[in-house]
Amino acid sequence: MKKIFLLFIMVLLVSGCSKVNKESVVKNFTKKVNTADSYFLSGDLELRNNDEIYNYAVEVSYEKKSFYKVSLKNKSNNATQIILKNEDGVYILTPSLNRSFKFQSDWPYNNSQIYLLSALVNDMKNDSNIKFKNENGNYTLTTKVNYPNNKDLVSQKIIMSDKLKLKKVTVYDKENIPSMEFKIKKIDYSPSFKKNYFKLNTIMETYSITDEAEKTMTLEDAIYPLVLPTGTTLANEEKIAKTNGERVLMTFDGDKPFLLVEETVNVEDEFTVIPTNGEPYHLMDTLGVMTDNSLSWVTNGIEYYIVSDVLNQDELVEIAQSIYVLPTMK
Repeated sequence: MKKIFLLFIMVLLVSGCSKVNKESVVKNFTKKVNTADSYFLSGDLELRNNDEIYNYAVEVSYEKKSFYKVSLKNKSNNATQIILKNEDGVYILTPSLNRSFKFQSDWPYNNSQIYLLSALVNDMKNDSNIKFKNENGNYTLTTKVNYPNNKDLVSQKIIMSDKLKLKKVTVYDKENIPSMEFKIKKIDYSPSFKKNYFKLNTIMETYSITDEAEKTMTLEDAIYPLVLPTGTTLANEEKIAKTNGERVLMTFDGDKPFLLVEETVNVEDEFTVIPTNGEPYHLMDTLGVMTDNSLSWVTNGIEYYIVSDVLNQDELVEIAQSIYVLPTMK
């Protein structure tokens, strides 16, 4: 009888020690990511803006020393942009235009990033009230997120298998509506990258600008924002011819004035690196440049630039997202 009782106690102890909980999952996933000398992952990213949905094929490469290469291929037009971090700085590469922006930036350590493992670990670390579920062979962690330029995004669900294999990350807004979803197809924690894999020129040499460049020489119709700050209206519009295309200047006056520039895009004859003081910003179907008082991006052969002394970054993004429509009346 004593043997049976002792056996019962041992079973209880073993089962208690092996119990999976929030703390053990966070600790083991964090260790797995932080001890990796490198990793490669790929998957599908879906971004939602009201009724508009944008889909990307994503590939992320990481190597210790804080080297990152994030390739984002827009599935609707096959245009590829790349966020690169190496020993020289942070870049947004746009091969179709033969150009790159160079940033003096803390990216990717300054905010949440749905497709970076280290960012997910930081989100776990910074949230003392993580919610945890263990069901159907999957672990689900719900954490807060930090997207400084989009305060509507407040939480995310991180789903992984019971082997800690990441499967899906979904970011939610204040109404608990999914805004971003990243489905992971492959993760390799011991990839081997070729020499110069994270070098700017090496990456650019793998792309042909003629394959992706979308050339637009004229602006037949200006595209007007559907969202304007209260008390702000279009005061003036001017079209200007430039060497290889056209430019439209729109001045908005009122309580929160701003300038909107739309112009045809020129493909650079030689690879050009443009220094900037801003930060990389993912604006639905493209990567742009965000500063304290401006936002610029390129889409569908048109380059956009919004600048204002009074608008904050949230307002800049709201106006920019409202331009993602067909040409409309003023």
